[in-house]
Amino acid sequence: MMIQIEGGLSVKAAMLAGSRQIEAVYLDEARHDKDAHFIVRKAQEKNIPVILKSRSWIEAHAQGRTHGGLIAQVQPRRFQQLSDVITENPYVFVVEGVEDPFNLGYIMRSLYSAGASGLLLPKRSWEKVESTILKSSAGASEYLNVIMSEDLPGDIAALKKQGLKAYAAMRRDAIAYWDASYAGPCLIAIGGEMRGLSSKVLAQMDQNIYIPYANDFRAALNAAGAAAAIAFEGFRQRNA
Repeated sequence: MMIQIEGGLSVKAAMLAGSRQIEAVYLDEARHDKDAHFIVRKAQEKNIPVILKSRSWIEAHAQGRTHGGLIAQVQPRRFQQLSDVITENPYVFVVEGVEDPFNLGYIMRSLYSAGASGLLLPKRSWEKVESTILKSSAGASEYLNVIMSEDLPGDIAALKKQGLKAYAAMRRDAIAYWDASYAGPCLIAIGGEMRGLSSKVLAQMDQNIYIPYANDFRAALNAAGAAAAIAFEGFRQRNA
C-alpha cells in the first residue's frame, strides 16, 4: 500500500530514520532553501527520484495545506521486535485504547523526546493514518522503536522477566507519579481516556501511579498529556 506524506519534517524524518522505503519525492520547483537542498542531497544518496513540480501541481495533489511544497510517496513503516527495546537500561511505554492518530502522534513525540526505549501498541493497521501520525509527531514516530504487539499482556510479562518494573497510569491504589522510581529498567502503561487499560494488562502491573492536580478538578488528562508528564519525569530521574 502506497502512503503519501507531506511537509519537510515528515519527509526528512522518513529519509533519515530509514524505517520505510521512499518511492519518490515531489518538490516545488520554486523551492531553493536549505531544507530543500538537504532533502535533494539525501534523496540522491539513497537513489530516490526527486521530481520537480509546479506549486499548482503540488497544491492539487496534496492532502493538506501544510505540505510546504513537498510530497513523498512511501511504503508502510517497518516496526521493531520486542528484543529491540531491551537496552542497557530499558525505558519502555505501553499505550492501549488510543485510536486518534493525532493523539498517538503527540504521544510518540513526547516519548521520543524523553528518551523512551520503545513503545508497545496493540497490533492493528495504521497505514491509512500513518501520514497524520507522522505529521503530529513532528517526525518522531519514524525514529521511535515501535512494536505492534499481538499479545500485550504476554509481551509485558516477557519484559518483566528481563527485570523491568511495570507501572500503570491508574488512579486506584496509586502513588503520585513523581514518587515512583524510573531510574532503573521500567515499563509504563497508559490507557486512552475513554476505555483505559484492559484488565489483562493491569494484571501485569507492579504499581499504579497517578498525576496529582493543583485543585479539585476531576476529569482525566488525555493520554497525550499523561504520557508527556510521566515520560519527562522519567527523563529527569534517569539524568539526575
